[in-house]
Amino acid sequence: MTTAEIHPDVEATAEAIASMEIRGAATIAGAAADALHTQATQSTATTTDDFRQEMHAAAKRLHETRPTAVSLPNCLRYIVGRIEGDTVDALRRSTITAATEFSTQLETAQEDLGAVGANRLRDGDTVMTHCHSTDALSCIKAAHARGIELSAIVKETRPRKQGHITAAELRELGIPVTLIVDGAAGRYLDETDHVLVGADSIAADGAVINKIGTRSLAVTARERDTPIVVAAQTVKLDPATLSGHTVEIEYRDESEVISEDERAEIGDIAVRNPAFDVTPPRYVDAIVTERGQFPPESIVTLMRELFGEQTATPWEGE
Repeated sequence: MTTAEIHPDVEATAEAIASMEIRGAATIAGAAADALHTQATQSTATTTDDFRQEMHAAAKRLHETRPTAVSLPNCLRYIVGRIEGDTVDALRRSTITAATEFSTQLETAQEDLGAVGANRLRDGDTVMTHCHSTDALSCIKAAHARGIELSAIVKETRPRKQGHITAAELRELGIPVTLIVDGAAGRYLDETDHVLVGADSIAADGAVINKIGTRSLAVTARERDTPIVVAAQTVKLDPATLSGHTVEIEYRDESEVISEDERAEIGDIAVRNPAFDVTPPRYVDAIVTERGQFPPESIVTLMRELFGEQTATPWEGE
């Protein structure tokens, strides 16, 4: 292998991530960790400079595929930031150790998160959910497995009605479910002990980026003194985004909101379909991760511990 040559398996992983054959926060991060592990184990570099150049080139190639997918740069920061040693063998060992640690933690993250989140739930509690989050559901499932009796109020979460998925999974567990339209959330918060949601990503200031409607639910829950808890694996923490105010919100197709026939009948109107919104940290009681639960304002400490400073890109050679 010549200096800075990228292993074919790394290239194949990069192409699969770019084409979205590999998708989902944890899946992307796991694939990137495996690719860096392969780059390190298969490297034939004979100098420390050559080895570092190869690892940096591999990380750069992976990063350029989906730079806005939070879990990907987090994986790269974790592994490349831990490459250290005075010999090629030492560098190789530290890389393999970091990649293995990251993958192992990723495999158990959701189960560990669920165990942490379940500690907040008590017999007889009613939980309100928004959208469909496997991280949030892991908390309910862990509590249910402990014999804690729960019920759920599930928002349908328009326009795609992901709440129906949540309702079906909870019913499979035997948990009583009440499905409500989104606009009825305020009416049922007085009957709710916890609002439990997931996150697409979390900014360094503790702002939560999640399915549209999360912010309005959080604001109403705060007014009703109902705790709102965000469940998110640490791969969804975004140290590169200092504030939720800077997040660019994705807009989805208008057809999810209104059909062409309905639009023609109504007349000339504008239609907007934002996929996410930003909930300021002041409306969030706790962020539950596999590393424990944190007040949103202190989540940046965990980010720095795991992934370094906000602007760190160690594959660039800092």
